[in-house]
Amino acid sequence: MNDRYESPLSSRYASDEMQYIFSPIKKFTTWRRLWIALARAEMELGLPITQEQIDEMEANIDNVDFAAAAKYERELRHDVMAHIHAWGDQCPKAMPIIHLGATSCYVGDNTDIILMKEALELIRDELVRVISNLAGFADKYKSLPTLGFTHFQAAQLTTVGKRASLWLNEFVMDLHEVEYRLTTLKLLGSKGTTGTQASFMELFDGDQEKIRLMEEKIAAEMGFSGVVPVSGQTYSRKVDSFVVNTLAGIAQSASKFATDLRLLSHLKEVEEPYESKQIGSSAMPYKRNPMRSERICALSRYILSDMLNPAITASSQWFERTLDDSANKRLSVPEAFLACDAVLRIVQNVTAGLIVHEKVIEKHIMEELPFMASENIMMDAVLRGGDRQQLHERIRVHSLEAGRNVKERGLGNNLIDLIADDPLFAMTREELSAHLEPSRYIGRAPEQVSAFLEQEVKPVLERYAAALDGRRVELSV
Repeated sequence: MNDRYESPLSSRYASDEMQYIFSPIKKFTTWRRLWIALARAEMELGLPITQEQIDEMEANIDNVDFAAAAKYERELRHDVMAHIHAWGDQCPKAMPIIHLGATSCYVGDNTDIILMKEALELIRDELVRVISNLAGFADKYKSLPTLGFTHFQAAQLTTVGKRASLWLNEFVMDLHEVEYRLTTLKLLGSKGTTGTQASFMELFDGDQEKIRLMEEKIAAEMGFSGVVPVSGQTYSRKVDSFVVNTLAGIAQSASKFATDLRLLSHLKEVEEPYESKQIGSSAMPYKRNPMRSERICALSRYILSDMLNPAITASSQWFERTLDDSANKRLSVPEAFLACDAVLRIVQNVTAGLIVHEKVIEKHIMEELPFMASENIMMDAVLRGGDRQQLHERIRVHSLEAGRNVKERGLGNNLIDLIADDPLFAMTREELSAHLEPSRYIGRAPEQVSAFLEQEVKPVLERYAAALDGRRVELSV
């Protein structure tokens, strides 16, 4: 339908996998799995629930009647009760025991945790693929000299691969943060209306050990090692804030990478992939705009701004439960995941096809290298018997003249010619040119890249080898 708003995250950017995780069918079938887990645990711990009732529920997990649920919700004005009644119509034998002892947050909050866990696992695998792409690129170009920049002014040389290792390191940091979130996520469990489990004390006749075992069984069935130790009716909304902050960290890394690539594209040194029929501008046919990198920055900016939503929500909760979190987190958390998924898909696409223009890089180096080589030239001249202080002054004067030649006259850097013509240095152009070998000025960059890839990146890629399935991301637009 084209007569109503549709989120671009769904229609243009996010993957089918991430959209499924936050889809209605995934949400409500997860509610049903949680109700089954609760009923099974209660049955095993002695409550009057039968296997026949559980079998009936299991047979109807995926049979969600959305029309019936919507009808009930219009009458009841309560989404959880609407789905209980809609499912109860399909499971008449189980209807009396669905949701026994629970409150709405049992299905709502536990489902949110489950979906965030699955979404983080998808983000983790996408990060691994980005890391793999950048690791290969960094290794390939670890020894290729390029101008380093501080303040976007030419500085000492680095290498193309070393610069890529800086991007790579930040994504590795993000992966570790995702891993931490995954290992520390816990279900809410079944805590009751104010977190005291009073309803279960009634159901289990005060047997607290059975209540503990009930939560342990639910957690195990849903794939978690445990439940939160204490809560009100909801899990702490700081969990949402922590998770979205993790996604925002990825957005920071992606935006930094894409910003650097946009600058490199301007320099014509390194570019993102460009399709044979791609149009850069409707008015200027010659343009090769870094559209993908710009999109990474745009979507990352959205995630960074969205980071405030869960933080404000967490800070404004009232006592054991309030409902001003619900409408906000329905938007802020799924949209953060969809946007992060979109960002990482574009980063995968870009890093799989980076284009390096080595001749342009070399040209830019040689425009600046005479200045950088001046200290080595001065030391060489001293070893030949020159006076260091006199040589320093002459290089200063020649450097100013060479700078004027470049900036005021639009000519090349003629510092080497000026020094060659100065008898104080007593060096030929050939001898001076020997100092203009770029590899002499890259320090330990190649060795740093190799060590980083071996010690930090290789274990990550080995740990998540299953995520490296060779898939190639094709962008929809």
